[in-house]
Amino acid sequence: MRPTVPAASSLNSARRAADLADLAGRPRVDVLVIGGGVTGAGAALDAASRGLSTVLVERDDLAFGTSRWSSKLVHGGLRYLARGQVGIAYESARERDVLMRVTAPHLVRPLPMIVPVHREAGLAKPLLVRAGMGMGDALRVLAGTPRGVLPGPRLLTARQTLRLMPGVRPEGLRGGILSFDGQLVDDARLVVALARTAAREGARVITRCSAETVTADGVWLRDETTGETLALRPRAVVNATGVHAGELDPSVRLSPSRGSHLVLDGAALGHPRAALTVPVLGSVNRFVFALPQSDGRVFAGLTDEPVDGPVPRVPEVPDADVDFLLAQLNQALRTRIGREHVLGAFAGLRPLLHADGASSDLSREHSVTVAPTGAVTVVGGKLTTYRAMAEEAVDAAVRARGLTAGRCRTRTLPLVGAASPEELDALDVPRRLVRRYGTEAADVVAEAGGDPALLAPVARGVTGAELRFGVRHEGAMDVDDLLDRRTRIGLVPGDRAAADAAARAALAAG
Repeated sequence: MRPTVPAASSLNSARRAADLADLAGRPRVDVLVIGGGVTGAGAALDAASRGLSTVLVERDDLAFGTSRWSSKLVHGGLRYLARGQVGIAYESARERDVLMRVTAPHLVRPLPMIVPVHREAGLAKPLLVRAGMGMGDALRVLAGTPRGVLPGPRLLTARQTLRLMPGVRPEGLRGGILSFDGQLVDDARLVVALARTAAREGARVITRCSAETVTADGVWLRDETTGETLALRPRAVVNATGVHAGELDPSVRLSPSRGSHLVLDGAALGHPRAALTVPVLGSVNRFVFALPQSDGRVFAGLTDEPVDGPVPRVPEVPDADVDFLLAQLNQALRTRIGREHVLGAFAGLRPLLHADGASSDLSREHSVTVAPTGAVTVVGGKLTTYRAMAEEAVDAAVRARGLTAGRCRTRTLPLVGAASPEELDALDVPRRLVRRYGTEAADVVAEAGGDPALLAPVARGVTGAELRFGVRHEGAMDVDDLLDRRTRIGLVPGDRAAADAAARAALAAG
């Protein structure tokens, strides 16, 4: 079996070199998107699918920043309903529907989420939570998402709650409140799929390439692998650099917020079959989650803490965040979990719009502005609504620069690997690969070239064939790209060490 991935959607070192050489000779393009996170990749896809000549540059790797550090939730905005932000909540529910049914059904699945109810909590807060979930279900209906995709909320008995979440404390347990939301198998895989779909539509996607200066006359790009510079003359620029947006547009004021997560072994929580949702003490609209992953691990998060001073490229999880998350989870657990149960940790920075007040109270709305240079900056928002943000940013660029472009197509444009549940179920390949690659799962298997050793797991189920696929078709250029973003092996140091040699072999095979 030989891979059948179309060359148009493949990202690799050879294509990167060819694209840079072509731009050196023909520097005039319609749109330059700066930033390879979910919003930037979404903007590149939006622009390219409208018929605009498009270039996406990212100074590191696809999904290097915030877009790989999310909770992996495609959510309907229950938290925003609690604040009366109905517009944001509806936008979230609508965009969740697009992801789950059109653009990425292979990457998103329904996730059962349970709020356990204990006697000492009283009835007022559980009733408020249940009412909020009812409103969230109403938004699901308005967004057009059928119950077959996302079931509605309901109450559980104590026995039903413990069956789904054995780790919950049984003493005083009245029952649970069950709801459903969307869960990404991997947020970084969504970004890679967006970038590859943009490439399929004609965009040039170039990582390890930074925008040195942005002026009304043009942009100087720097190839981070060689140090060479390149003058580009885009008619429009979209600044989608998230928490770093102010480096290109000083008028942008952000108040970054740190969201930390812990990586736990599912055994520590009794191998939960649903997400544990624990209301944060003293808050009516904040929760801590324990989110089961397909590999048996659990991601526990998240915090919402302001970040002062220079913005780090890779945020670290402070001890205070670890203590906070463990304390909140232990309210609801049968057996206390401590630092000895933490296998790894990660943190992301939310690019929140500046305002007075606590970071947990800042708006999750996005903003699209046009600088005096004509560059469009898009900031704020959240992963779930990336598509709407990208559409608005490209609309602004088209208007500001007088571009001739078609209408936005991304609401009905499936990403690479996407297919209906029926088509995905019919694929005769391992289910784990289907969840991560969709219809391209067979192409991943074909990368083994008949060598069974390349289909054997190297760590957490990941195979050498997947690592080769990442190099040949997904733009991975080094070990970190493979272990931290094309797969998530790097979240746990021991897993990273086990997979290092296989990653290097995949890179050598090219």
